Amino acid sequence: MMRLALPRYLLLLVPLVVFTSLGEAAPPETFKPTEEQLQAIHERSAKLEKALGILRRQGVRDPFFAEIEIYWKAADWITRHNEFYQKEAVAWTIEALDRGLLRANQQGAGESPWLAQRGQPVVRAYRSRIDNSVQPYAVTFPADYAKDLAKRWRVDVVLHGRNARLTEVSFLHQFNGDRLAPKDLNHIQIDIYGRGNNAYRWAGEMDVYEAIDHFLGVEKMLRRENLVDSTRVVLRGFSMGGAGTWHLGLHRPDRWCVLGPGAGFTVTKGYAPAQLLPNPMPSYIEDCLHIYDAADYAENIFDVPVVAYSGEKDKQIEAVRNIEARLKGTNLSIVHLIAPGLEHKFPAEWQQKAEQEYAKYVAKGRTDYPKRVRFVTWTLRYANCDWVHIVGLEEHYKKALVDAEQLETHYEVKTSNVRVLNLTMPPGSARHETTFKIDGEKIVTRPVFTSSGEMNVFLEKRQGHWYPVIPQRLFTKGLRTMQKLSGLHGPIDDAFTQPFVCVRGTQKPWHEATQKYADQNLKRFQGEWDRYFRGELPVVDDNDLSGEDISRAHLILFGDPSSNRAIAQVIDGLPIEWTKDSLVVNGHKYDAKNHVPVLIFPSPLNPERYVVINSGHTFRAADLEATNAMLFPRLGDWAVLQLDPTESNPLNTKVMEAGIFDDFWKFKKK
Repeated sequence: MMRLALPRYLLLLVPLVVFTSLGEAAPPETFKPTEEQLQAIHERSAKLEKALGILRRQGVRDPFFAEIEIYWKAADWITRHNEFYQKEAVAWTIEALDRGLLRANQQGAGESPWLAQRGQPVVRAYRSRIDNSVQPYAVTFPADYAKDLAKRWRVDVVLHGRNARLTEVSFLHQFNGDRLAPKDLNHIQIDIYGRGNNAYRWAGEMDVYEAIDHFLGVEKMLRRENLVDSTRVVLRGFSMGGAGTWHLGLHRPDRWCVLGPGAGFTVTKGYAPAQLLPNPMPSYIEDCLHIYDAADYAENIFDVPVVAYSGEKDKQIEAVRNIEARLKGTNLSIVHLIAPGLEHKFPAEWQQKAEQEYAKYVAKGRTDYPKRVRFVTWTLRYANCDWVHIVGLEEHYKKALVDAEQLETHYEVKTSNVRVLNLTMPPGSARHETTFKIDGEKIVTRPVFTSSGEMNVFLEKRQGHWYPVIPQRLFTKGLRTMQKLSGLHGPIDDAFTQPFVCVRGTQKPWHEATQKYADQNLKRFQGEWDRYFRGELPVVDDNDLSGEDISRAHLILFGDPSSNRAIAQVIDGLPIEWTKDSLVVNGHKYDAKNHVPVLIFPSPLNPERYVVINSGHTFRAADLEATNAMLFPRLGDWAVLQLDPTESNPLNTKVMEAGIFDDFWKFKKK
C-alpha cells in the first residue's frame, strides 16, 4: 500500500489554528470595527438574508440551504458577540458574506459547484438535530477523488486545539479554499469545528458525529458513498484536539481504525487546577467525572490501536502516562512517540513520524464483525462497541466490562456490573438456536429481528442469573420497570446532547423569589448556549408546547407547577411532592418559598425522553472560559437548592442535598 503523506497545507494554516494551552482563560481583546465597516457587514448580511429568503420560497432545502446559511450565521455571531479578535476579522467577515452570496447565486441557478470541489478545502455545514442551529465543518478531497470509482478512500477526522480567537468566521476563512491541498494527498480529511472550544464535550461531542453523518449523507446523495472506506477512519488531534481524540476514541473505539492523540488530558483531577475543583468534592460530582475521564476507558485500547504523541518537556505528557498507568497488569499497550526536548509543540517532522505509524493500522482497516470484543464503560452514555451493546447496568458510574468472543460452537461472554445485554449476530446469520455461555451459565435461544433489520439476542440478569428476554419487555411502555437504559440515564447535562426544548412558564407563580430564580437561570443558560455552544437556545412558552415537541424532544421546564403548565402536567409522575407551601424530596421537607428542585427524570408525557426541572447546564460561563477539564457536571440527577442571591450573583444557591438516582430511577438508600 502506498504510504499516506501528511497534508502539507495543514502546516501552512497553523498560525490560524493556534494550539494553545487547554488552560487558556477568557478571550483576548477585540479590534473594534469602524462604523463604516459595521455598515458594510450589515448591508451584506441583509443582502444574504434576502437571498436566503428567496431560496427558501423557491423550495431549496438542506443540505444546500445550510451550506449557504452558515455564512450569514458566521457574520451574525461575530457581530452579536463582538468577536473581532484579529485585525483581519472584519475583512474575513465580509469575505464570508461574499462567499455566501456567491453560493446563493449559484444555488439560485440550480447549481452547487462546491459539492464537487476537489484538491482544496471546502466549507460544509449541517443543521444540528439538537437545537436546529447551523454548524460548519470542512472537507478536503484529494484532487483525483471520484475519478476512479473502484477506489475507496481513507478518512481522517481532525480535531482542532483550543484557540481563544476561534469563531465561525475565522474557521470559514481558514478553509476558504485559497490554499491547495498537496497533489499526493491520499485521504479525505474532515476538519471539525466542534461548536468552538469545549474539548468536544456535550453538544461539542455530538458535533463530531453530526458532521461525519452529514458528510456521509451528502456523499450518499451524490452517489459517492461507495468511495468512502468506513473501515479506515482515523481520529486525530493535538492539545484540546488530543483530549478530544482520547475521549471520543476510547468511548467509541469501534468507529475508528486508529487514534492519533497529541498531548491533551485524560483525567480531571491532576490536570484541572486544584483551586478550581470543589473541595471537598461531593460523591455525585466525583461519580460524574467517570463520564469524560478518558483514562477510565483505557482498556478499550483492546478494540482500537493508539499512536500517541508528546513533547518530552510538555506537561501534557501526563495524558499518556495516566493511560499507561491504567494498562498496568494487562497485555495492552500503545505506541507513544516522544519528541526529545520539545514542550507543547507538534512540528512537521513529528507529524510525519506519527503518520507513518497511522499508516500501519490504516492498511489493515477495521473488521466489520471482530471475533472478540472487550469493552469497558462507566455509563450507558457509552454503551456500544461493535456487536456488543450494554442496555442496562447494575450500578452507574462503576466500572462495567463485557468480554465477548464468537467461537465455532458458541459465544463465550464474561461480564461485570452489567444487567441487560444485547448481542448482534453476524450479517447474514440464519435465525437458528444459538448457544451463549455467559458468566458460567449456558443459554440456548433464538435471535430476534429488530427495527434496524439486524438479528439480536437480548439477555437480562435477574437475581444473579441470566435469562433470554424479548426487547419489548425492556422497552415497551407498560411492560418495563422504570429503569436507566442506553440513552436515558442522566445526569442533568446529558439532556443537552439530544433534541431539547426549554419551556418558559407564563402563569402566576407561587412565589416571586423562586420564579425570579427560574427566569434568570433560563436567561443565563440562553446566553451561555448562544456564546459557548454557538446556537440559539430552543425556547417556547408553556402555552405553545406542542405534541411534536413532546414526542421528539427532551422538555426543560422552568418555574413551578403554578407558573408553568407543563410542570403541572408532569409533577404527579416525578419522585417529588411540590405544593405552594412545601417541597418534599428524598423524604426531606423544605420551604417552597426559597427552595427549588432541580432534576432529570424520564418524562411522564413520553418515557423515551427526559424531563428536566429548573436547570440548564450545571457548569457555568466561568468554567467554559477556564480549562476544558472544568466541563463536568456540578450536580448529578437531582438536587434541592436553597436560594441565596447576592448583589453580584443573583443566581447564588446553596445545595441542600443532591445525588444520583439508582438504575431504577429511585433515590438511593442511605
